[in-house]
Amino acid sequence: MEVPMKLLLTAFTPFGGESINPALEAVKQVRDKVTNLDIIKLEVPTVFSESVKTVIDAMEKEKPDFVLCVGQAGGREGITPERIAINIDDARIPDNEGNQPIDRTIYPDGENAYFSNLPVKAMVEAIKKAGLTSSLSNSAGTYVCNHLMYGVLYHIDKIYKGMKGGFIHVPYIPEQTVDKPDKPSMPLNDIVRGLEAAISAIAENKEDISVVGGAEC
Repeated sequence: MEVPMKLLLTAFTPFGGESINPALEAVKQVRDKVTNLDIIKLEVPTVFSESVKTVIDAMEKEKPDFVLCVGQAGGREGITPERIAINIDDARIPDNEGNQPIDRTIYPDGENAYFSNLPVKAMVEAIKKAGLTSSLSNSAGTYVCNHLMYGVLYHIDKIYKGMKGGFIHVPYIPEQTVDKPDKPSMPLNDIVRGLEAAISAIAENKEDISVVGGAEC
């Protein structure tokens, strides 16, 4: 008999002038239980200072086995699990409270980078098996997405040793690209299916699989 476990699934509010965030809309539609994982959903403000605090407070309260943060990466074609977060904030645009840190270290006592300890390659393969476009990303950017991923992994390294965490980016949905005809998109129901496939891979893979997932540049 499978032992129930918990996964904290987070998503950001809309930002950058958008009225909708596909990450948040998809997370709302993810089932409350995927395989043996009870899904705890959390809306996160797209604000540097508040994002990490919001998620860490939930981690402390819920004590999940896994944390998967979801964000929008407009311009990407597929769903992209993130391999690494770096210790820098360098915002191209302000966050939702007008903060725009430039070349700022996130945690002075943190590592230069933290790798996700989720099975990111298994997640990519599971999304592909669901018939959706996916690839492994080696850059979560330098905006609030990377900030949150780094903050979660920092706290896992320092405090929540048994926990696993990471980040996954999703594309625009079609209604966001009406005035961006050169940008790819993915239907919301497909993003939901992709997230559930990734979550299933997290539940089913204690260790990551060894398949090609790198890039030349």
